[in-house]
Amino acid sequence: MDTNDQYGGHHRTPGRARLVVAAGAAALALSAGLATPLNPAPQQARAADDGGRTLTVAVAQSVDSLSPFLAVRLLSTSIHRLTYEYLTNYDPEDNHVIPGLATKWESSPDKLTWTYTIRANSTWSDGKKATAEDAAWTFNTMMTDSGAATANGSFVANFEKVTAPSPTRLVIKLKKPQATMTALDVPIVPKHVWEKVDDFSKFNNDKDFPLVGNGPFVLTDYKPDSYVRLKANKDFWRGAPKFDELVFRYYKDQDAAVSALRKGEVSFVAGSPSLTPAQADSLKGEKNIKVNDAPGRRFYALATNPGARTRSGEKMGDGHPSLLDQRVRNALFRAVDRETVIDKVFQGHAVEGAGYIPPRYEQYFWEPEAGQELAYDPKEAARLLDEAGLKRNGAGKRVGKDGKPIVYRVLCHATDPNDKAIGQYLQEWWGDLGIGVTLNCLDNVTDPWLAGEYDLAFDGWSVNPDPDFVLSIHTCAALPATPEETGATDNFICDRTYDELYDRQLAEYDPDKRAALVKQMQSRLYDLGYMNVMAYPNAVEAYRTDQIESITTMPAAAGNIYGQDGYWSWWSAVPADSADGGGDSSSTGVVIGIVAGAVVLAGLGAFVALRRRATAEDRE
Repeated sequence: MDTNDQYGGHHRTPGRARLVVAAGAAALALSAGLATPLNPAPQQARAADDGGRTLTVAVAQSVDSLSPFLAVRLLSTSIHRLTYEYLTNYDPEDNHVIPGLATKWESSPDKLTWTYTIRANSTWSDGKKATAEDAAWTFNTMMTDSGAATANGSFVANFEKVTAPSPTRLVIKLKKPQATMTALDVPIVPKHVWEKVDDFSKFNNDKDFPLVGNGPFVLTDYKPDSYVRLKANKDFWRGAPKFDELVFRYYKDQDAAVSALRKGEVSFVAGSPSLTPAQADSLKGEKNIKVNDAPGRRFYALATNPGARTRSGEKMGDGHPSLLDQRVRNALFRAVDRETVIDKVFQGHAVEGAGYIPPRYEQYFWEPEAGQELAYDPKEAARLLDEAGLKRNGAGKRVGKDGKPIVYRVLCHATDPNDKAIGQYLQEWWGDLGIGVTLNCLDNVTDPWLAGEYDLAFDGWSVNPDPDFVLSIHTCAALPATPEETGATDNFICDRTYDELYDRQLAEYDPDKRAALVKQMQSRLYDLGYMNVMAYPNAVEAYRTDQIESITTMPAAAGNIYGQDGYWSWWSAVPADSADGGGDSSSTGVVIGIVAGAVVLAGLGAFVALRRRATAEDRE
């Protein structure tokens, strides 16, 4: 969480940071404001160093890594979409697959060999041509080096062989059919730069700038927990961005970011991961500020430590043993009032959660059947706890098998007001059951999450048009190989029945049959009770119309700006004082450019309709 976008700074935190914020953020602004390491002299809407225009985006998430092989947080994977091309992309109008680095693709009749034509007009920012050899090297490195497979290894786990017979021809041979071959959300890196790396598990790609890439922007500077600076790539094959510079500026305090937007110090703010209802309401009606409030592509959940372990079964962490009992997990979720979460915390800027795929992706959206739902029922929750043997003591506290009162540690993001607000409700709801709650709100929840040192944690991911990635993070194969290593797992879940369903959906090319399997997988996860999806938050973000004339949302009808499955928002953004400005925030101009280069999927029939991750990221 493009990966894998994770939450606001999550793991490589929950979901390895994939809790990614669906709402995302977007458009940066002609830079600005107060004296900071990013902008030494106070000024509004400042020009870039070369006299051009700068778009500054306020973000509340830190970069976990600038290496595409390691990054999973939404901010990081969004940056990689801006700096590296993927084989394919997603149309901003409706998410359907379109050409990226590959101009066309076709499969053999048995679907085991895929041939991609690599465009001849993509150039690395150091002047060298981007070729099929770069793509083959990227995939082969992920296939042979566990460190390089950290973030996106699930995409290549089924690859048997990858070759580049010519500079414009890439051939991937599979072990078995794989339905995600037009949704390989993997940044392709320049071989001549990356082949010098010794240890992919430790190389963060954050020392030497500018970074060599072939996307619409070139990353020129970075300071941890402060800013990321990118310059427009004037040689980008689809056309240069209209802003000359793009800056992501980090704000630990979300109210400070909103204040910076009001002052014109930033052009765009998305929050952590979205604006709170109070913040959004305070901005509505303000001069030169537009609030974008659209259905999101993210789920918001409460994750239970299922007994963290490695792939070989070696135990990790210190999760409370009572949570290994499904009755206890179900009892806790029976005592979560989703209506209150939606009405009081999100104040209507979200819909009630159920499965892992938000209703924005209608094809894969799932809801529990009658009798299956873990509906709010405190009395049933108390009964389940009694049945599980967690009895009350004389003081009314539930005690474990060791005779000690149960107090669950809940990991939460210090920068996310929703975590804290819902955490206070958990203290009330679970307190009524005789269970204590300690909120452990951290700036970075990655370390305890990866170590399995938590009882429960706030989790979430941005889901892509194709849901494979967000499903893969719950397979047994995603567990870490050793306690010291980082796996791709979101929450240490390992269930053989789920794994069998995952393998079946990955090999299923019929869209309807695959969707049915994906829904079965969500049902299985729901019944296991390790994750309680409480809500699907809206993408609530805002930008200054006196700095940004127009910007593309994804999807076009009602979509997000920040954290898109693609680079459309920042690439399309038009400065307010630009001569080529165009009115409303539509994606018409982008779509026209895409249609001109559109290619028909060869030999796949209805498969062209498949959608890929609406990034977590993410992955997120």
